[in-house]
Amino acid sequence: MCVRRVQSRSAPVRTCIGCRKQVLAAELLRVVAQETVVVPDPRRRLPGRGAWLHPSSLCLSQAVRRRAFGRALRVSGHLDISALEHYVENRHEHS
Repeated sequence: MCVRRVQSRSAPVRTCIGCRKQVLAAELLRVVAQETVVVPDPRRRLPGRGAWLHPSSLCLSQAVRRRAFGRALRVSGHLDISALEHYVENRHEHS
């Protein structure tokens, strides 16, 4: 398995749970589970285990289809992603 090298050693690399591409963490949105709700964490300050996602509707739908949120956040049962969907939709409108 070939791992892509990143120019700066200090820049963290994360994997998008939607498209599974490894990119700089600065390009991704961190999300966390609070109870059974998946919430965006754009400031990367919320406590708990985080998962990383491109803030696009395409990657969001891929993550939902693959059921990646539960695995990445290590939460079982139904997760409410409506807050995350709202964030991604509104972010896309302002871009």
